[in-house]
Amino acid sequence: MIELDGIEAQEADVVASCETAQKELTAICAEILTCAETASKEKESFAVADSADLGKKFLSDNGFDLKKILFGQQEGELDVQSIFLVLEEKKEELGDEYDATFIGVQQQIKKTFKEEIFNTKVRPDGRKFDEIRPLQAAVDVLPRVHGTGLFYRGLTHVLSSTTLAGPGEELWIREIEFEGLKRFIHHYNFPPYSTGETGRMGSPGRREIGHGALAEKAIRPMIPEETAFPYTIRVVSDIVSCNGSTSMASVCGTTLSLLDAGVPLKKPVAGISMGLIYDSDTRYELLTDIQGPEDHFGCMDFKVAGTRDGITAIQLDVKIEGLTNEIIKKTLDLAKKARLDILEVMAKAISAPRPHVKEGAPLVEVIHINPDYIGLVIGSGGKTIQSMTAETETQIDIRDDGTVYVTGVKPENINEVKERIKMMTAELTKGDLLEGTVAKIIDVGAIIEFPGGKSALLHISEIADKRVEKVSDYLSVGDVITVLVKEVRPDGKVSVSLKDAKR
Repeated sequence: MIELDGIEAQEADVVASCETAQKELTAICAEILTCAETASKEKESFAVADSADLGKKFLSDNGFDLKKILFGQQEGELDVQSIFLVLEEKKEELGDEYDATFIGVQQQIKKTFKEEIFNTKVRPDGRKFDEIRPLQAAVDVLPRVHGTGLFYRGLTHVLSSTTLAGPGEELWIREIEFEGLKRFIHHYNFPPYSTGETGRMGSPGRREIGHGALAEKAIRPMIPEETAFPYTIRVVSDIVSCNGSTSMASVCGTTLSLLDAGVPLKKPVAGISMGLIYDSDTRYELLTDIQGPEDHFGCMDFKVAGTRDGITAIQLDVKIEGLTNEIIKKTLDLAKKARLDILEVMAKAISAPRPHVKEGAPLVEVIHINPDYIGLVIGSGGKTIQSMTAETETQIDIRDDGTVYVTGVKPENINEVKERIKMMTAELTKGDLLEGTVAKIIDVGAIIEFPGGKSALLHISEIADKRVEKVSDYLSVGDVITVLVKEVRPDGKVSVSLKDAKR
């Protein structure tokens, strides 16, 4: 198999990488074979029933016409399961030959499937080898969600929903190869009803986690940097209907959803899955946009995702011994053509990110402060920052470099927090005019407090142009006054004047 991350990698570079890897893998495989030969034991042989003959006999005796069952059907109407239902019903009748007959039936289905495609050059649903199933794309299908994308490719339907949150909602993960924070998260759900079945809706399994990770990997290189879009982004792709390659459909649905949410993706991303009908290195056919039966009876599932300009992710599963570089090159070329066609359809639904996030989505504003003031903004035991968030219904996240993210729904609350933080961390200079509140009356003057926690001494001599006998004759606790900064001492203490502010 192949697992690949790319930042718009070119098809030729991917092929060259495979050629380089193949040389190294050949040497490794040679060592493994040497070890196996050294440790191997003498093989035992035993007689087995001729499964091919038993499979043919069962199909003939029960009147199954494989060509009719496998081909000439509309998408989703393939009824291979009926063969195995009859096989199960006759399990006791077949006795010891049941297992061999089961294998033989599978062999005959795959053989008929392959040979008919080679001979007629037509796929089970009547498509040409390079033809994509009908495509549809739509956005804004769920009105209260921050962003939604609905993508149809034949009977494969995906609904992707985007949720935006502030930077503080990043996902902390700890894995074998990575530990840190993720600000773009993609999750994938595959409910039983997507394949027409009933079942329990539980936690995601291995397959769901893998498909979600593949789509996330495909789109991650196109997610804007935090400085350009300071949000944590989560997308959930729900598979509404499944008939092949839902992971690549999730890439398309997620792209639509992100653009609908106003996420300024660097470029849209789409994906397609390629299949293979194989007899030999010189006799094979490549299939664009494989559906369920072509995946099941075919020889590979080659998923390729990317932008108009290159590949961002590849995942390949192979059911034969391996692929030649020629097959890989042809597959990538066909996948690029399909990807461009899909991107054209997606662009008709939405061609660029929305200029603003939707109503109800959080707003994020960024300010920068001197890192030395981070402790002042947080306050003792977090009291300052907690009081600000509670009073304004916002969320404040501070980075070590002094970057402050303020997240909220109401713009006026965000602006209030920004002003309070700016005032709190402002570098006061002589001559500044400030509005403050009289916090305390003392014999020599008054203590004036300013928004953000700063305070200053207003000396009794700076209250009026004439001699002041009692401070309380001019000021009371709670009065809001405008003062002029007279002096900022090296130790940070500030003295102000009321009389000079009035001039």
